[in-house]
Amino acid sequence: MARAIWNGVVIAESDATIVVEGNHYFPPDSVKREYLRDSATHTVCGWKGIASYYDIVVNDTVNRDAAWYYPEPKEAARRIAGYIAFWRGVRVET
Repeated sequence: MARAIWNGVVIAESDATIVVEGNHYFPPDSVKREYLRDSATHTVCGWKGIASYYDIVVNDTVNRDAAWYYPEPKEAARRIAGYIAFWRGVRVET
């Protein structure tokens, strides 16, 4: 079971994450959406495509762009479509 934790709160928990380049991508239904806020940030990965980001908000503290996902990944990464990964201080325990 993998868990994503930030600011003392479990943001996501799943035994069905997909690990890509060392990052655990959590299934969309395993993430507690009440802690996510849409971000306007987008980045491009050469083989995965365009990533979109979320800010994580816990107890009025914001961790900007701390979660990302690929809404429409390239074919090589299609298995992580919509799955969410974390960074910027979010601890992922396995």
